[in-house]
Formats: sequence, C-alpha cells, structure tokens
Amino acid sequence: MSHINFRSVLTLSFSTFIGLSLVACGDDGSYGGAYETAGYDDSSANSAGNPGTSAGTAAAGEGGVTDGGDSAGTDGGTSGGDTDTGSTSGGEQACDAASPVTLFLSPDDSNSMSSPVQAREAVLDGFGSLAYVPLRVWEFFNYYSFDYPPAPAGTIVVTPELYRPEGSPEGQYVLQIGVTSEAMPNADRPPMNVTLVLDESGSMEGRSMELLQESCRAIAASLKKGDLVSMVGWDTANAVKLSGYAVTGPNDATLLAEIDDLAAGGGTDLNGGLTAGYDLATKSFDPSRINRVVLISDGGANAGVTDIDIIAKGATANGMDGIYMVGVGVGTVDIYNDTLMDTVTDAGKGASVYVSDEDEAWKVFGTDFVSTMAVAARDVQVRLDMPPGFEIVSFSGEEYSANAAEIEPQHLAPNDTMVFHQTIRTCAPELVADDTPITVTARYKDAITFEQKEVQQTVTFGQLLGLPSPLIRKGAAVWAYTEALKAARAEAPDVSQKVAEFGARIGDALSLMPGDPDLAEMKAVIDAL
Repeated sequence: MSHINFRSVLTLSFSTFIGLSLVACGDDGSYGGAYETAGYDDSSANSAGNPGTSAGTAAAGEGGVTDGGDSAGTDGGTSGGDTDTGSTSGGEQACDAASPVTLFLSPDDSNSMSSPVQAREAVLDGFGSLAYVPLRVWEFFNYYSFDYPPAPAGTIVVTPELYRPEGSPEGQYVLQIGVTSEAMPNADRPPMNVTLVLDESGSMEGRSMELLQESCRAIAASLKKGDLVSMVGWDTANAVKLSGYAVTGPNDATLLAEIDDLAAGGGTDLNGGLTAGYDLATKSFDPSRINRVVLISDGGANAGVTDIDIIAKGATANGMDGIYMVGVGVGTVDIYNDTLMDTVTDAGKGASVYVSDEDEAWKVFGTDFVSTMAVAARDVQVRLDMPPGFEIVSFSGEEYSANAAEIEPQHLAPNDTMVFHQTIRTCAPELVADDTPITVTARYKDAITFEQKEVQQTVTFGQLLGLPSPLIRKGAAVWAYTEALKAARAEAPDVSQKVAEFGARIGDALSLMPGDPDLAEMKAVIDAL
C-alpha cells in the first residue's frame, strides 16, 4: 500500500504511522509500502488520552520522527510519518539505491487552522488542560506565517529548503517546501457572494454568541460595495434574515443591524440551516464571484450523511467551481466541539478556523480576510522527486503517496503559503554529493480560467546546505512545538525531552528571526505548561 492519508487512514488513530517502505515493483515504476497505525485520534477534539503502540523500527530524527498526525511516544518513537528501515510483512528489504523516488504531497484538504488556536487558549487562558484539544500538525503549519516571496499574479512559486540539524544521523536531512501564491489586497479581490449560516440555538447563549456576532462584524467591515450577503439563523426556525442583499460598502448599516439582532434560543436544526443556507447561496451564485458559505457554531450539533451530501454537492455545483464552506468555531475551548467543523469543511473544501476572542475574529476576517475567503490557484498538487535510496521519515502534512490519483489536490488562497516540512533520509548516504538533485513540481489550475499550469524547481544538496534559511528553522520550531504539546497532553515520560528539543529549535529560529510573533507565541505557551 502506497497511500498515506493521516485523516482517513487514521480513523482509529492520528498517532502512529510506521514503516512506509518505498520499494520499486512492476513495470510501471510504482511503489509499495507497509504501515500500521495506533494512538490518539486527532480527527476530532475528543481524542486525547490513548497513547498508541507501533510496529516496525523508527529512526531518530529532527524533533522526533513523527508525521503530521498525533503522537506521545519517545523521540524517534511513534506517529504517522515514521518509516521503518524498509521492513514489510515479508521481512527487511535491501536498500534500493537504483530506483528514483517520486511522491505526491498534500498538507491538508481544507487548509484548516483550528488546532493551534485551541491549544494556545487552553494553556494561556486558564483552562489548564490540553485533554480535549486536537493537535493536527498540518493545521499549525497552515496557521503560522511563512513569508516566502509572493508569486507574480496568476502564478505560484515553489521554494525548497534543506538543512541538517546538529546531531542528525548520517544520511538524514530536513526538507521544507513552500508553495506561495500571489499577493492580493482586499481592494483587488473579485466580488463576493457570502452566505452566513449562523447557529442561534440555546447552547450559543453568552460568549459563543458574542464571538459569532464579532466574526460577522469583521466580515461586514471587509466587504466592498456590490458584494452579496445572505443570512440565515440556524435553529429550529431557520429564519432567513437576508437574501442576496447587495451591501453599500464596508460596515453596511442594514447588515450590521441584522448582526446586532442575533440572539440565542431554541433547539438545533443543522440540516434545516444548511438546506436554507445553500438554497440562498445557490440563488445568488455567480461564477465571476467568490461564492462562500460561512457556518458559525459552537459545534454542538452532529453532521449526518444528509448534511455532508448537501455541503459536498454545493462545493462541486455549477460545473467547474462551486460554493465552498468556511467553518468557524466559537465558544470556550473546554466546551467547543471540533468534530463538526472539521467534518463539514472537509466536505465543503474550505478552511476550519477557531475564533477564541475578538482579536482572533478580526485577524481571520479582517487582516486575513482575503486568504480566508478567496482562491488564487485551484487543485494544487505537489510532486517531490528524490534520489534513489531516499524516503520520508516524518511529514507535517495530511497525506502523501506514490500514486498521484490518491492525493486530493488543495486550493491555495492569495497571500498564503502551503508548507511541507519533512525529515528525509537515505539508505545510501555515500551516494549523496553536492550535485545530487531534488526536484519539486507543482501542478495547478488558474483560479479564473481553470487552465492547467505547472511550475518546477530543481535544486542540489550543495546549493541548499549551509544556507541560513530562517523559514526552515521556523518550521522545525513549529514541528517541535507540536511534539512538546502532544507529550504534555499525554503526560508522556519524555515530556521534558520534547520540551528541551523545542527549546533548541526555538533558539535556532529566534537567532535568525528575532521578534517573530509566532515564535514568541509558541515559546509563551510552552513556558506556561
């Protein structure tokens, strides 16, 4: 089996993925592999507390050799991106130093960013426990900023980086790939058709409703004259408040009045709210606009099969493009149910975000409004070509495979970077020279014309090794941060080691990026544990 999907494969566990062995087989040059999974289930919020087991031999790596799933084992222990030394059920494979290695990568199907906000709030806001917080590593790489150079309009840029952390085993390296879109100010974005599907059930009383309203106000402030807004309250009544309303500009008075009138009360009818919301979005659908459904809730309802069908159909409606969903979680971290938003945004091809306070609402829907709502490149698929003998030891993303058909492409927003952070190693280190190449290829569709495009970057080990590369050091710090959080959540025996590893990585990154707010935030959270 060659497809590694850390959400669907790890239904029982997002903790442990052991033993991907890339072995050439057959005339088509495809690759086979074996892996097992066990441990935490970070596909939902209610997943902590079940340390996993693993089979196979793990290798020590940068910050532990784990993937983007969850783990609580020792350094070099368990988790999704771990690969063994080539063992399969038939025994240990010899080093294949002749067959080039090709893999296709995906960071996250929905570009979600909920986990790091929930973790931060759980630690810094006095809740004092990570027990109910999902720690999906790819969401940390989505959330924190990696300021690679922006691409020219209508294109994307691929930037590979490589380094060897001090003490790395022979033949092991850290590889980071940034795939960057164009810069686009809000004034230059296409017009929007936004449908707000808002939870007004009784569980939203108090702080959850306040944050729902503040998120809507931030959206209102970011709209332009002529943008269309529909609004439906999601409770047993499913009252339509606005339908295809053209705003007069930012902070439209009619829209703000509807937001102010929102109130919690009554039962929950997710299906009715989604049905009404997608009906409104479809009525105003315009392929020249950005068409979005924004679902805001504390996650107190469950999405059934019918609900997912509604969302998925909307995402692929009207031919080549559809109505994508942004899921917004609100409420305190101890009561917020992450499962709903994680599920519906996967179906709706949009981002899942968590709004913990007013500042976060204005960050997501003010400062980052365009990257939250718009699309710069569609169906981005990244291909990594490595020399013979190489394999991925750990991986920050959601899935990778030797078969391109098994990897779901992802849209890339403007003002955004898709980041892949992985530890790679070779069974034949003596074959690595300064001129040994690594090639990264990104295929994508133009956001407007849907024309298929491709960019490619080939670099050598000699070109990359020894460069300062501050962003790959930041990526290493993000990786080590999530490993420390997982160990702390599990109360693992190696938590001190994981925290020490984070200290080393954050020190390296801060030496090159002093004053970086993301690094400061991560340090504050670990210091408070």
